[in-house]
Formats: sequence, structure tokens, C-alpha cells
Amino acid sequence: MVINTIHWFRKGLRLHDNPSLKESVVGADTVRCVYILDPWFAGSSNVGINRWRFLLQSLEDLDSSLRKLNSRLFVIRGQPTDVFPRLFKEWKITRLSYEYDSEPFGKERDAAIKKLASEAGVEVTVRISHTLYDLDKIIELNGGQSPLTYKRFQTLISRMDAVEVPAESITAEVMGKCATPLSEDHDDKFGVPSLEELGFDTEGLSSAVWPGGETEALTRLERHLERKAWVANFERPRMNANSLLASPTGLSPYLRFGCLSCRLFYFKLTDLYRKVKKNSSPPLSLYGQLLWREFFYTTATNNPCFDKMESNPICVQIPWDRNPEALAKWAEGRTGFPWIDAIMTQLRQEGWIHHLARHAVACFLTRGDLWISWEEGMKVFEELLLDADWSVNAGSWMWLSCSSFFQQFFHCYCPVGFGRRTDPNGDYIRRYLPILRGFPAKYIYDPWNAPEVVQKAAKCIVGVHYPKPMVHHAEASRLNIERMKQIYQQLSCYRGLGETLRSPESLFSTRENFSKNFFFKNHFFFEFFPFSCWSGQIGDFCGPVFGPRALCLTPQNSALNRKLCRLCIRWMEMCEDSSN
Repeated sequence: MVINTIHWFRKGLRLHDNPSLKESVVGADTVRCVYILDPWFAGSSNVGINRWRFLLQSLEDLDSSLRKLNSRLFVIRGQPTDVFPRLFKEWKITRLSYEYDSEPFGKERDAAIKKLASEAGVEVTVRISHTLYDLDKIIELNGGQSPLTYKRFQTLISRMDAVEVPAESITAEVMGKCATPLSEDHDDKFGVPSLEELGFDTEGLSSAVWPGGETEALTRLERHLERKAWVANFERPRMNANSLLASPTGLSPYLRFGCLSCRLFYFKLTDLYRKVKKNSSPPLSLYGQLLWREFFYTTATNNPCFDKMESNPICVQIPWDRNPEALAKWAEGRTGFPWIDAIMTQLRQEGWIHHLARHAVACFLTRGDLWISWEEGMKVFEELLLDADWSVNAGSWMWLSCSSFFQQFFHCYCPVGFGRRTDPNGDYIRRYLPILRGFPAKYIYDPWNAPEVVQKAAKCIVGVHYPKPMVHHAEASRLNIERMKQIYQQLSCYRGLGETLRSPESLFSTRENFSKNFFFKNHFFFEFFPFSCWSGQIGDFCGPVFGPRALCLTPQNSALNRKLCRLCIRWMEMCEDSSN
């Protein structure tokens, strides 16, 4: 029997560590590597030109790598549900392979394709390679619920089997006798389109700061690993003005598009650490970038409403303001705060900003100054940010807006002081806001405070050449902190308790959080109820008291403790019932 295969690329745009592709070609007579480009999606305003350029460059690089194996990439326009039945018939396909997609939309799409394949008699091969772990197994280990704190997630993965080693790269030897049928008009029919062909105006488009593709990803990985001093000392890189600029060792967009395997990155880090540290086992914190990504994938995989407030069981329902004008000023870098505007300008120009810069602009938009929903900020990042994907983008915005995962709403980023501490001279602002280049360092973060003579010397009059601040930060942040305080007070009392208890771990994950949220200070609670009890699921909790009063628990009143434990569990069950 002739075995004709299709490998369907979505994410995972690489030939290294691609187990589904590897299994697809083994024993096959023909293979065609396909990428389906949705023409409606190409015209969507949700994806900006930098993201499209990165994707197209990644596809071109993939096609170039396949050429070296006497194969090609087939880029086909249309909807997968329309495209595959035609391809199955036209190419006489017997096997389809693709990388597992953990996100709800992807799972729904893949289920539909799997059904079509079954009806056509096509065997389907699916393998996990976009994440380190099988997310369903993490959830199973957690009693069928997604972990809602990073600490709980770390506990769970410490009990998982070791991360699988990367699959062998696709080489001529792996391809064996498997061939790719090609026609002379392949480029016309199946070539990678240009930005212009997709309807983008490229006039004035600067060169890519982040070139797409597997080749670039692997080069950057080697540069990244050359930072042996960081690995040896295990120090977090210090924040400075240069940190704010795109780094030639940056990897996040390549992980997002799957140009770089997260497992390859994981094992390369592990090997280097063991060489430097003489075979000692690396701490989980070494893999922070990868594990936070994995955490958000895990929390999102069974929650189709993860990217919105409505019907999202883990999101606090905050009554944000609707202010399209203020949102546009933030998104376009016209807030009147140079630190915020420089960050948003860099994002629009280059498609990337430092993670602490993301914290600053997210806080400013939501709980810090403008009181606009995190959903709106998430959409802007989805359009502009190269490494934004559904799970991590939504999870990060919920976290930064204190809508889930994180409740320390009283910690706000000052849009003047934070930048000034990071880059006292203001070089970052001068780079992205040249209109302010003439201001001395003393005033570049708050040019509205500069005397008129200084503004004239800088050839920039605030309110004429550069906007005045759109809000008074001290007043706005003070008001918004009070708003958040009232919301969380309501959540910790009777009426809103059900919502809080959908993510109870976040309130009990540390001693500090427990004492801040429920006022158990200077008592013997921690000796009586061990720390391990706090980070379990709902039924595991013992001892919390909600509302304006708190009960002091001591080892002597054990009968009361047992009664309280039963009451708490019942209380949580009632709240769960009322919120369903």
C-alpha cells in the first residue's frame, strides 16, 4: 500500500524536535508539508504588520530548509475544513500529522479535522512538542482542575515524569526514500506570499529587528547560552537602559511561533548548568521563562473564555471604564507620559518590549491610571507583540491587572519614577521619542514640569509639540487603589465569596498573602495548619475565616478547629453552588 502523508504546520515552524513530522515521514512514500493561510485572517486588524512579517519570514526559512531535503513547503489559502477534504482526495492522502495544540480554539479545530480525516480513511498522528509537559496529565494530577498559582504548578510538575528529550531533527537520512511530488509552477500555486500580496502597505517599513525563522532561532539560542556567567552565578540580569532594547539573544518570538523548540532550550540550559555547576541538578527557577509559559498554557487549556471577563470563572469581575479616546492615546503612545509613550512606540515599531516595560504599560492602562479593561490592552498586544499568544497574553493581562493570579493591587508602577530609576539619563526616551531629545535628564520623564525657557531650548512646548499628561498620576492611582480595595473587600465577604473561591489558591499561596488577605497576624495558625495545606484544591483547605472578623486559632482549641474546618468546606461548597 502506498503511504502518502501531509504534515500540517501551524506553530512548530521547524525541523528540529518535530516528532509528529518525524513519525509522518517514517515508512512513507510521499510527504507534503502544508501551511494553511486563512485569507480572512490575513486581513484582520488583530494581527499587525510586524507579526505577519515574522510569520512569512519563518515560512520562507522553513521552505528553504525543506529545499535542502528535496522537498518544499505548500502554502495554501483557505479554511482548514474546506482545504483538507480536497487535498485528501486530490493527493490520495493516507496519513495526516500535526503538533498538538493545547488551546481551546485549536482543540475544537483539530477535532473537526480529525473527524474529516476519519471519514476519508486518513490516519492521524498527533504529538506534543509545543510544551514541555502533557498539560492534561498536570491537570489530572491536580484532581481534574487547572492549578491557579505558579507555586502549585511547580509542585505538580515536580511530581511529573521527566521532560522528554527532543526528537531527532529531520535530515536526509530521516527522510529516507520519502519524496515530495513537486510541479514546475509550485511557487505560483504554493509559494510563500509577500506582505504586499496580503494587502499590507510596506512603504516606510523599517528592517526587521527580529528576523523570523528556525535558522535565526538556533543562532540566537547559541548566543543566549554563551552567557555562562549568568548561568554560573544564577543571577537575574540587572535592569538598565540597555535591557529595554531588543537583544540579539532574545528568544520569546521564536518560542511562540515554534521556530525554537522549548524542549531543546530546556535541555541546552540543563546541560550548560551541569557543566558549570559540576553536574548538580538545576533549580526549577532556571527555567522561569519556559515554566511561566507552561503555567499559562495549563490554566487556559480547558477554559475557552480565558481571554475575556465574561463567563471566565477565574477572573474577578471588575467594573472597568469604557473610554475609547483614552485607550487610543495609550495604544498610540500619546499619553503625555514619556516613559509610557516610548514603550508603546517601541512596541508598534519593533513588535517587542521588555517584560518590565509590559508591566508598566499594563498597570497604567488598567488599575494604575486609566481604569480600562485588561481585555482592551490584550487586544493591542495581540496585534503588535511578536511573542503574544492566546494563553500567555491573556494570562499575563489578568495577572498584571489584578484580575486573577495576583492580588497585590496596592503595588503600582509610577509612569515617571519607574523609568527614571531604570534609565536616569533618558536615553531610551530619546531613542523612541526624538521630539523630546532636547530635554535635559532632569525633565525628560516629566517635561510638563520644565520651565518655559527649558521647553523652548528643547524646541518642544508641552501641549503644542508633545501632549500634556492625560491624567494626574498621583490622584488617579490613589483613586484606583481605593476602587480595587473595595472590590476585594466585597470579594472576601459573603456576597462575592463564590467568585474568589474559584481561585482560592491565590489567596493562600504564601504566608504573606494569607496574613494580608485574612488578617491572621502574630498567631499560631501556621504551626497548627502546615503550609502544604494552603496550596491544594478547595477541599484541602483548613481554617480560613472570611469577612470582617478573624478567629485566632491555637493548638489548644482543636475542637473548634475541626468544627471550623467542616464549616469552611461547607461554606465553599455553598458558594460554588451559588456561583454555578
